[in-house]
Order: sequence, then structure tokens, then C-alpha cells
Amino acid sequence: MKTAASQAGSTSSDPLLQPFRLKGLTLRNRVVSTSHASMLDDGGLPLERYQRYHEEKARGGLAMTMVGGSAMTSPDSSWGGGQLDLSTDRIVPHLQSLSQRVHRHGAAVMCQVSHLGRRATAYAGNWLPPVAPSRVRETRNRNFPKEMDAADVDRIIKDYASAARRCLDGGLDGVETVTGGHLIGQFLSLRTNRRTDGFGGSLENRARFGLMVHGAIRRAVGDDFAVGIRFVIDEAAKDGSDFDECLAFARLFEREGHLDFFNCIFGRMDTDLSLAEQNMPGMFNPSAPFLPLVGQFKRETRLPVIHAAGIRDVATARHAIRENLVDLVGMTRAHIADPDIVNKVMRGEEERIRPCVGASYCLYKKVQCIHNPASGHETIISHTIVRAERPKRVVVVGGGPGGMEAARVAAERGHRVSLLEAGVRLGGQVLVAASASDRKDLIGIVDWRVDELARLGVEVRLNTYADAEIVLADQPDAVIVATGGVPDMDRLEGAEHCDSVWDVLTGVVPTKDDVLIYDETGRQAAISCALHLAGPERVVCLAIADDTLAIETPYPDRVSFRKRAAESGIRVVSDVRLVKAARQGNGIAATFRHELTGAETEMTAAQLIVERGTVPMEDTYQDLRARSANNGVTDIALMTGTETRRDNGPQAAGSFVLHRIGDAVASRDIYSSIYEAYRLCSQL
Repeated sequence: MKTAASQAGSTSSDPLLQPFRLKGLTLRNRVVSTSHASMLDDGGLPLERYQRYHEEKARGGLAMTMVGGSAMTSPDSSWGGGQLDLSTDRIVPHLQSLSQRVHRHGAAVMCQVSHLGRRATAYAGNWLPPVAPSRVRETRNRNFPKEMDAADVDRIIKDYASAARRCLDGGLDGVETVTGGHLIGQFLSLRTNRRTDGFGGSLENRARFGLMVHGAIRRAVGDDFAVGIRFVIDEAAKDGSDFDECLAFARLFEREGHLDFFNCIFGRMDTDLSLAEQNMPGMFNPSAPFLPLVGQFKRETRLPVIHAAGIRDVATARHAIRENLVDLVGMTRAHIADPDIVNKVMRGEEERIRPCVGASYCLYKKVQCIHNPASGHETIISHTIVRAERPKRVVVVGGGPGGMEAARVAAERGHRVSLLEAGVRLGGQVLVAASASDRKDLIGIVDWRVDELARLGVEVRLNTYADAEIVLADQPDAVIVATGGVPDMDRLEGAEHCDSVWDVLTGVVPTKDDVLIYDETGRQAAISCALHLAGPERVVCLAIADDTLAIETPYPDRVSFRKRAAESGIRVVSDVRLVKAARQGNGIAATFRHELTGAETEMTAAQLIVERGTVPMEDTYQDLRARSANNGVTDIALMTGTETRRDNGPQAAGSFVLHRIGDAVASRDIYSSIYEAYRLCSQL
């Protein structure tokens, strides 16, 4: 029997830690990471950074990691980049290296093999026209596909088989195909299949292409290789396949006998909204929203079931296994937040798991977690903090996310750390953000660090405004200024008539019934404030300097914000920049200049709320610069990891190095502050 486990199993009674037999594999526990497009490939190949990212999960104790989200089986299955390319043999040696690294840590590895069909693009990659069962354009992709003929069908079926064979030759443990919005699913659904030949019409005809694909794959890889399907159990569309029809398709696939598991997903992926709310549920969705329906599917089918989709915490994962809702539980985004989940459970340190806070930051440009700076950067920085050769005295000024991370990392390095915070509570701007109802889970960023600082013995002094003399009284070797910023009203004529988003969300100022909000950042703050205030008895208008609402947010958040703004009756005015504000009777008159035409218009409201980012709070930093050994200058080579600082022994008496991070430098986001703190303090 082939095994991917480093040990025969666990004697623990924890359902998550029980081994599971999948085909010829003995998986060491029930926790997996499912396929996703990490955007860490290099020209379609899984090179060092791709391999290190998945190796870290294997090292963390999970049973299996699945690679290759939407991996290309064919040259005409490209969306323009960010996919593994399984269409040629050049990938095989890199898969061999990847599988060896994952297996070395006792985990299994599988790859998703798929053809995008109409989801591919004609305007990038190989510049080939997309193909599909019928000539039906996808809303999200925007391309018009060619209707497949017999030659296309034969070619692509062979490509599927060849791609799977390359995974076998690469030492992987299995593959999965995809229904959903991908080609097999496009044949299954009446929404996308208008054919009148043997591949259209009846349920059996629409399943024929998928059955042929899996038959070809099985012949190519043999009987011992695991083959599954990422399977939609309900399209959630009036003109699509409902649960009963999807169940009928599943039974056809089971009867054919070529599959070993179902990896269950829900809904569609042909629009930004369906992708955000169904296929990859994000910030606006409850935890594990489709788990009950997946449990029903499992009760009515025979093959093992995997399911991910918003399962962010160990308690929910354990419930899913204990209640037999799934056989293997996918915690993909949770492992981006903390790849060491299973090891921490096994060590009895479940409370130390860094939580997934559902911020969708892992879907912003490439894989990265809003509060784990090492994820996706494994070739640059380590998930493991190395202790310093010589302990130092470190003072951190400011208890926002950057300051908390700086204190945590410095303490992990073995330094003696004090964290000085002017407020009554740690958290900084995260406390403001989390006060908006849809973003309340962000508080996990703060709570986890509060617990870690206590565990590490960091001295936390609240209600302490740390001027230069207070800082120097601690005789520091290093000072990290993370004082953040305050709302930017600089150079705004009539600023005295405006309130900030901070003031409103924290309840410092009362809210009136007619509100105009201006946003110059494209981030979450202004739209979160607008949604927080919107209601049947309040008129809310949001004016934005950009052409699209919430443009500086991950696409799931962006489309969800737009939907909720429309549902809430919020009027959005785009492409305008606030010029000035003036008192007009009992209200405020705001003058805007159109970004494209230059024309000026005036809008009035009882209250004007402004979001323009922050101005650095730098008084303490500036007061300390002249007294520091480095004049407060942080070496960029040190910060970016291109140069490693060597510990040259004790500093001269009375000298210290001074650095500032986060919004104390410039207005940015939570991730930037935490990433900066981690990179800097890992070198202290």
C-alpha cells in the first residue's frame, strides 16, 4: 500500500487527527489544502517560490496539499498567467522536485488538471480563441468562445490524459478535474450547453464529455493513481443545474467507476459576484456556508468527499469530520494564515493558531495573508523566527498592528521588549475597521497578537504617551516607532466643517440623517462607513475620486461592496475630487472637480465625512532622530532582505538605532505595516 504518512496514524481521539484511506494513499489526518491559483509560478512552472509555499504547509502537518488551481491541460486554456502549464513535458522535473519536497514531510500532493473552456482568454497567453460546448459568452471573462467540433473534443480529451500522466510522472499522488465554470461543467450545464448532438440535450449526453475525459485519464495513469473531480453540487441559478440534477450527474460518474473522490463546491464562477459569494466565499459570508448541503450530498453518494469554501477555524473543521459531513476538510485560506495548524493542534497549542480573519487579502494580486507576512514570501522571509545572538533592549512606540507585530517578532528573537501605547487598548486602526459590522472578524488580528505578547512576556504599557524622554528612560538598544497616523485633512479648504470616517465609526461624533462621504483612497474605510450608516431613515451619498468603488480592495470585496451599496440605496458619484467645503445654512456645501472634464459641481448635505488616508504621527520619531546612532534611517537593503545585518556586539553606551514603520511613515494598509515590522525586526 502506498502511503503519504510519516506515521501509521494517531492515537488521539481528535477526529481531525485520524488517518484516512484514499485510493492507495493513507493520509495521516483529515486536513487538506485545496487547489488554488497562488500566482507564484514562473512562466507556468512550479519553481522555488511555488515549491517552498507548498512545502511549508507539508511541514506544518496537514495530510495533503493540492497544487495547480486551474492548471492548463491545453494551450488554449490560459487566462493570461498565474497557472501551472501541464500542456508540455517541461513541467515534469519541477513536479518531481515539488513532490519530493512535500513527501519528505509526510504529506501527499495532488494537482488540479483542467481546461477553462470559455473562461480562457483570446488576448494573452498563446493568443488562441477560447473553446466551449456552445457559443455562450462568460460575463466575467468577456470572451466569445468557438463552439467545439469533433476535432476539438478529441484533442482536449487527449490533453487531459497527457496532463494527468505528467502529474504521475512527476511523482504526485493524484489529480482532480473541475466542473463548475470550467469545460467539463460547461458541458454539464444547460446554461452553457446548447448543443443538439450527442454532447447536448439529455443529462446523459451532457455528461458524456466528462465521462470520456475521466476514462482517458484512467487509461493514462492506471488504477492505482487517485483521480477525483472538483464538483459543483448546485449551480444556484434558475437556468442551471440544481442539487438534484447535480446529484444525478454524480451518480453517473460514480457508476462509470473512474473516480475516487468528490471535492464539493457550490454555485457558479462566471461573474465576480458569484465567484466571491459562492465559489470562494469571503468577508461578507458566514463561516462554512455550504457545509450542510455538502453533508447532504455525502449521504446520497458513495465516494469520499472533500470540501473547503470558508472553513476558517479548527472547531468548524472538527465538527465537519465528527458529524460525517465530509471525509477530508479543506482549510486552504486558513493555511495561508497559518501553515502550522495541524502541528499546533497535535502539540496542544490550538489557541495559538493564527486565525484566518476572512479579509480576502489572499485574493489581492497573489497569495499573501493580511497578517502573516511570510506566506507567499517563503524564499524571502521565514515562517520561523530565529533567536538573536545577543539579547537587546527594544522599545516599540505604538500598539497598532505594526507595533504589535514588531514587539512580537522582537520578543521571539529573544529581546527584552516594552510596547508603549497611548490608548486604553491595543489595536490602533484595526479597532476602527472592526467597528464596521461586515469587518468585525478583523479583530482577530489584534486578539491573536495580544495573546502572543502575553505569552512572550512583552511589557505592555497602555495609556502611555511616549515622548522622547520616556523612551530613552528605558535605555533602549533599538526603538521602533509605530505611532501610525491621523486622518488627513491637510490642505483641504474648509476642513473644519468635515468629520473623519474614524470619528463616525467610533461614535466620537453623532451622525446626521443626510450624509455625504468622500473617499480619496479606494480602500475599505469609506464604503464600510457608508454601509454602516445606510438605512431607511438616512440618505447616504458616496463621492469617490476613482472610477470604480473600492478599487484598492481584493476583487471579492470590491464586487460585494458594490452589491451592498446598491442594495442599501447608497448613491455613488465617481471621478470627482473634493476641492473645498463650506458652511451653508444648517448643512455643508462640498465643491467637487471632475477628474476627467475639470468641471466643478456642488453637493450639499447635513454632514460631510472625509476619508483621505492618514498623516504620519512622527513627533516622537523626529525628537529621537538626532540622538540615535543611525539618525533614524532604515537601510532599505536590510529591510528588503538583500543584506543581512550582523550582530557586531554591544553598542556604545547611550546609543540606539531608531526605525519607524507602517503609517508612521506613509498611509498604507494593515498588511504593509505587519510585513514591514516582520522584515525589520527579524533582523534586529
